[in-house]
Amino acid sequence: MKRMLMAATCGLTMILASGASTAQDESQGLSSDYVKVGVLSDMSGVYKALEGPGAVVAAQMAIDDFGGSVLGKPIKLVSSDHQNKPAVASSTARQWIDRENVDMITGLDNSAVGLAVQGLASDKGVITMNTGSGTTELTESQCTEYGIHYVYDTYSLPVGTATAIVKNGGETWFFITADYAFGHSLEDNTSMVVENLGGKVVGGVEAPLGTTDFASYLIQAKASGADVIALANAGSDTVNAIKQANSFGIVEQGQQMAGMLVFLTDVKALGLETAQGLQFTTAFYWDRSDEARKWSQRFFEKHGAMPTMVQAGVYSATLSYLEAVKKAGTDDADAVREVLGDMTINDMFVQGGDILPNGLMTHDMYLVKAKSPEQSEGPWDLLEVVATIPGEKAFIPLSESACQLLDK
Repeated sequence: MKRMLMAATCGLTMILASGASTAQDESQGLSSDYVKVGVLSDMSGVYKALEGPGAVVAAQMAIDDFGGSVLGKPIKLVSSDHQNKPAVASSTARQWIDRENVDMITGLDNSAVGLAVQGLASDKGVITMNTGSGTTELTESQCTEYGIHYVYDTYSLPVGTATAIVKNGGETWFFITADYAFGHSLEDNTSMVVENLGGKVVGGVEAPLGTTDFASYLIQAKASGADVIALANAGSDTVNAIKQANSFGIVEQGQQMAGMLVFLTDVKALGLETAQGLQFTTAFYWDRSDEARKWSQRFFEKHGAMPTMVQAGVYSATLSYLEAVKKAGTDDADAVREVLGDMTINDMFVQGGDILPNGLMTHDMYLVKAKSPEQSEGPWDLLEVVATIPGEKAFIPLSESACQLLDK
């Protein structure tokens, strides 16, 4: 009887140990009992409509579509408003990483914010997948081991837009530029494209982020006599500048307005009566493919607006990250980053996307044009795709990158 009892006890111990081992193996590479994604975006300022709360919706959709868990553990989502302040963003990111075990941070619309958080997170061994910032410095002079630039940059935007405008006679340019990292980067890259095509930059003026009065800047632009008044800004800054230019009759008097970064929500805010004919470059349009339409309709039902390229990018980036964690069998940043670098990304946002060693995700971009009111068949039928710009032409070639990681 004693021997039988000992054998039974031993067998039960082995069963329990086997179960514990299986559970442990299933999530052996996770740093905590969950995987957590953080969306850090402008929830209340000039970029609220283009990313903001919609980015949180997109990230949650990705988590739900993935199944809500990875490696047997739940996926959690946290979000916060960076208020377009690098100090606020850095403080939030530090708390998320040090106290809340956030594994990946996305969003980051605002280049100063994006650079600050990417640097901090990489120092702590945490991946950032930036969907909202534009500056090329994220993958050039300030590239990091764990920083990924996912949707667009200030090199890819003018490749489509400025090229089309110069080739159609817009030879002289005047810039109204948002006075921070993004605006300066966009002006520099656009100027390079314009001048390489034989055009000329005749002047420019800097405007504070979030200004509501563009009158003095537009007067200077008008007085320059430039063929093109280029807006190196985004969000409500772009909308306000175009509306005020329209009220001044600038376009009617022969000058062309060029929005160097325009979002679907900007066109919606302007209305097609004002925006019609406006050309710009984007990474995504909701009506471009069946897959994009189906996903965008789901997004619309949750958010009440069709997605911008950066909101769609948040969904894609989050899904790609979770897939990489699954394939790596861990949330260790080095292992996950290696898997991301080996992946080819194909989803509703991008086809054939590749994440390069400097963190740049290369993919096709699209030159689009705002429809006329007569062409539109619905409230969000706002754009037509004019041309596809292949990824190898849209972004800085790896052979020309200044990222120091490439020297290793």
